[in-house]
Amino acid sequence: MRCVYVDLDGTLLGPGASLLRDAEGAFSLRAVRALEACHRAEVEVVLFSGRRQAQVFEDARLLGLRAYIFEIGSGVVIDGETEWLTGDMVPGERTIHDQITDSGAPALLLERFAGRLEYHDPWHRDREVSHLLRGFVDAGEVEALLGEHGLDHLRLVDNGTVRSRSAALADLPLVRAYHLVPAGASKSRAVARHMQARGYAPEDCIAVGDSREDMAAADVVGVFWLVANAVERDPTLREDLRPNVRIAEGRYGEGVYEAVVTTLAEGRS
Repeated sequence: MRCVYVDLDGTLLGPGASLLRDAEGAFSLRAVRALEACHRAEVEVVLFSGRRQAQVFEDARLLGLRAYIFEIGSGVVIDGETEWLTGDMVPGERTIHDQITDSGAPALLLERFAGRLEYHDPWHRDREVSHLLRGFVDAGEVEALLGEHGLDHLRLVDNGTVRSRSAALADLPLVRAYHLVPAGASKSRAVARHMQARGYAPEDCIAVGDSREDMAAADVVGVFWLVANAVERDPTLREDLRPNVRIAEGRYGEGVYEAVVTTLAEGRS
């Protein structure tokens, strides 16, 4: 193993987005020990997250990492150099976020899916690329709606379940976080670009996450691990498992630790 791609919220970070808390809220060093095990084995760790670039930059700096992927794969930063993976939509006088607003797509989705979709307040603010929403909608229905309105250059990405919701969404069975992004942006594409830049083969790499968008990285890495809390909160993830997807027994950072030490041990054997 030469590289681990790991999601932040719901994966490396426990409840409350804490690196040092387990599923029950107790103090835990498992996530840190996973990072330590990678360092000792000279395995690169790359964060791949839906968070804003400024946030992931600080997380990567705090953890001593040289590369990271931000805004659901809209961009990858390698050794301080940023590469945008958003196709024809690039930042200029107006941010990509502004350009998506100008398209009318966010207003269309919020109107059509009123009571099922809303902005993920307050985390939707100050973003460069994605419009961050929460709710519970059918991906196929959204794709068809965007296509009908000439907006198929955008897609709505399912980035896993969340706890936050307003009273307007109180009756939904669960709430997911969604990112409205340029159609070409994805975590798997960003992972593949980083692998290409570093010269990593699929069998050199694993990824760990908690959402469908994370799990798409299974198409480009050797093995993808879902942390246990992912399938506990959204059992439908089991319906989309690829042959190279494994489900950890551990939740959050414990699941990341399990994925890392298991892969290292299997490699040695």
